[in-house]
Amino acid sequence: MAASKDSFGARSTLSVDGTDYDIYRLDAVEGADRLPFSLKVLLENLLRTEDGADITADHIRALANWDPSAEPDQEIQFTPARVVMQDFTGVPCIVDLATMREAMAELGGDPNKINPLAPAELVIDHSVIADVFGTPDSFERNVEIEYQRNGERYQFLRWGQGAFDDFKVVPPGMGIVHQVNIEHLARVVFPRQEGDRVVAYPDTCVGTDSHTTMVNGLGVLGWGVGGIEAEAAMLGQPVSMLIPRVVGFKLTGELPEGSTATDLVLTITEMLRRHGVVGKFVEFYGEGVSAVPLANRATIGNMSPEFGSTAAMFPIDEETIAYLRLTGRSAEQVALVEAYAKEQGLWHDPSREPAFSEYLELDLSTVVPSIAGPKRPQDRVALSDAKASFRAALPDYVADDQTGGDDRKPGVPQNEQPYGVVSAADEASAESFPASDPVSPFAHGNGEDGKPHPYLPGESLPDRPNKPTRVVLEDGTETFVDHGHVVIAAITSCTNTSNPQVMLGAALLARKAVEAGLQTKPWVKTTLAPGSKVVTDYYEKSGLTPYLEKLGFFLVGYGCTTCIGNSGPLPEPVSAAVNEADLAVVSVLSGNRNFEGRINPDVKMNYLASPPLVIAYALAGSMDVDITSEPLGKGKDGQDVYLRDIWPSPAEVQRVIDEAVSAEQFGRSYEDVFAGTEQWQNLPTPTGDTFSWDAESTYVRKPPYFEGMQDRPAPVQDITGARALAVLGDSVTTDHISPAGSIKADSPAGKYLREHGVERRDFNSYGSRRGNHEVMIRGTFANIRLRNQLVPGTEGGVTKNHLTGETTTIYDASVAYQEAGIPLVVLAGKEYGSGSSRDWAAKGTALLGVKAVIAESYERIHRSNLIGMGVLPLQFPEGENRESLGLTGDEEFTITGITELNEGRTPRTVKVRAGDVEFDARVRIDTPGEANYYRNGGIMQYVLRSLRNA
Repeated sequence: MAASKDSFGARSTLSVDGTDYDIYRLDAVEGADRLPFSLKVLLENLLRTEDGADITADHIRALANWDPSAEPDQEIQFTPARVVMQDFTGVPCIVDLATMREAMAELGGDPNKINPLAPAELVIDHSVIADVFGTPDSFERNVEIEYQRNGERYQFLRWGQGAFDDFKVVPPGMGIVHQVNIEHLARVVFPRQEGDRVVAYPDTCVGTDSHTTMVNGLGVLGWGVGGIEAEAAMLGQPVSMLIPRVVGFKLTGELPEGSTATDLVLTITEMLRRHGVVGKFVEFYGEGVSAVPLANRATIGNMSPEFGSTAAMFPIDEETIAYLRLTGRSAEQVALVEAYAKEQGLWHDPSREPAFSEYLELDLSTVVPSIAGPKRPQDRVALSDAKASFRAALPDYVADDQTGGDDRKPGVPQNEQPYGVVSAADEASAESFPASDPVSPFAHGNGEDGKPHPYLPGESLPDRPNKPTRVVLEDGTETFVDHGHVVIAAITSCTNTSNPQVMLGAALLARKAVEAGLQTKPWVKTTLAPGSKVVTDYYEKSGLTPYLEKLGFFLVGYGCTTCIGNSGPLPEPVSAAVNEADLAVVSVLSGNRNFEGRINPDVKMNYLASPPLVIAYALAGSMDVDITSEPLGKGKDGQDVYLRDIWPSPAEVQRVIDEAVSAEQFGRSYEDVFAGTEQWQNLPTPTGDTFSWDAESTYVRKPPYFEGMQDRPAPVQDITGARALAVLGDSVTTDHISPAGSIKADSPAGKYLREHGVERRDFNSYGSRRGNHEVMIRGTFANIRLRNQLVPGTEGGVTKNHLTGETTTIYDASVAYQEAGIPLVVLAGKEYGSGSSRDWAAKGTALLGVKAVIAESYERIHRSNLIGMGVLPLQFPEGENRESLGLTGDEEFTITGITELNEGRTPRTVKVRAGDVEFDARVRIDTPGEANYYRNGGIMQYVLRSLRNA
């Protein structure tokens, strides 16, 4: 990195235990002391990278003189210290870098210029699928299947680790990327050798997963970006951004007994979503911060994308230092962090209130046990209201002919209706299940003999009949499945699964449940996927593993599993029953995402909950149970057992934490984190500076982004004669646009794989095949729950082909339009593209031939990613939308005025003509940097040309 121009004379020396570090003092700039923590980190970044061109003294003054009340309009260039990736998004990053090396050579440049200039670390955590569960060898068998499925991808990543400098890979089975980040990779203060000096500066990062913000809990400023932005950052390009508004979130009090970090984060998510924080930083301050353990801070930071904020920062304090010691950081590093933070005014002072743009406050003592669902993380429900909320939501998930009371016996009160009566024709079958039958659809809970006991009168769901469907499980157990049954209970995801408070709380609850004689309901698929190997260490040390396993929570892998859509298939008999009767069944997971179609194709309703509550719902077996007041089941003495009977106290949890969690565990887990197992080390690894593409590979293929690319970009052109590929509603997520879960056999992607000799059992997931653009194009807009209003009443990736009037797949329609030379547009509602930082949501959109998206509002990352792929993001006029403008999507679209970019200006609006309707759409190219990307046809083309001419 070139030396800073240092216009403010900020460069100085900090001595820590005999070692001298160069630092850039914040107090050299007037006004710095009043800034929020997060903006101080950005200010240091500008001081250290001032080059007089992209980063000038004026930029530094603008940040120091930040007006909290102003709307963001000042662009700055942020240079992250490092890039962190997971394998779903990391594989296409390395595919793109490999392709850029070849493109650089074809343009006559030096291919070795395509090399990470900032440290880049990739953690393989998204590929393990919970295929095998409920057995002692589940982990080993799932790892074996993972390597069989992903051998090509893993060989490619091992090639990348050898071919690129400063690029490291954490092999499978080590943990979830965000957990590995806070437990090992994060420096908090980054010491970097530059010549004969060591420069110390705040650790910052961008990551290819939106939950990179978990590291905010450690005082590290970072956030999720698309894979294409991450590639640019690796290649030395700063991240273009506007100085944001910062929301101060004051914390007071302490969490009450019975409430967990998950309940807290769901409460914060609801508050901030309601307040509106998209594009803003959130920063926690106040006396209550010290009452929030580091693991809980990380849980809160992790869900910043669910709030909608760019980052959710906690400052550095004694708790940060204690966590660094616990996780095995060196004494020198810990001393540097504390000394630097105090010297630079980055140490938390609870008595000081920085300037903020907006203010919120939460008394932690008011947080109550909660869940969120059935389809969005911000839809928090108090646990005591969960049953009623589920019942209110259920009619949206069952077919019309299953809704209403017409099928009930006339004149018979609700509480006397036979449970499960669907129609008069089915009465006989319902009555053939007497209450004494151990597989009765009246069954709920376990009696002293282990058999189910009857439901109480009035347990039928309101306003519609229940629909019990008999199931014979593979072990011969006879049971039934009905609407509302919990068929997946998964302790999974980075949000919670390395937080000792909730993980040990879950294990203690399991012990109490087993001791009371409770059992998991037989229709529930139970999985345990910790975020870190340290978790199983402290489970073993505390002697709690056997109790989890007794309830079916065997280790299935160290990875995202269910939260990313890798829940694996339901047991075949359960899946068959669910599909045969079209049941609205439920998953309960300790994750951060519960969007439609994400968790499992058989599961319509998904609820986020703390790990202890995941186990509680596995015991109850249904969302139609108020677990705060109704029994979870019968205990071994025949008595009702309630959640309150088995809920561990905070003192119990803390006692086990003190006894079972130690720094030595972290040291052992991370002592050789990049080496991997023998299985990883024995993978055949290609060599060479450029990759030898295998034309037969269905996992890794050379993408077409640079085909025909010239030294200079072609002028920007208006869009004429476009047709709508999709017309979408509100809250369409990147999961809807770019699925990460299973590939359906009859989908375009499934047909492609079959045509290339891949058996159905080897399809793997969309996420695992992100290195193959042919699969991903066919998967774009293919989510089974996507509702395209061009074909009302349908779900899945279908559309109207305006050339023929026929309904067809989105992919096939795209092929037809591209062959006819017709550009495409997508119309959408509010919060378009919320969700994970899916690079393929933008790449797939571009490769389908979409030239513009017109939405009511955007999620930050997806809007940026669209520009990065040369797709124009437009916004309907304020207060208007597709319906108010009378658009159906059948019109022909012409968009004029964007050519102003060729003059070096970004137009505020462009003219859109759709049939007889005309309106001015707002251009959502928000910074000059984004304008440069769009002019070049995308960020990768911009970077390649910049490096070629450097």
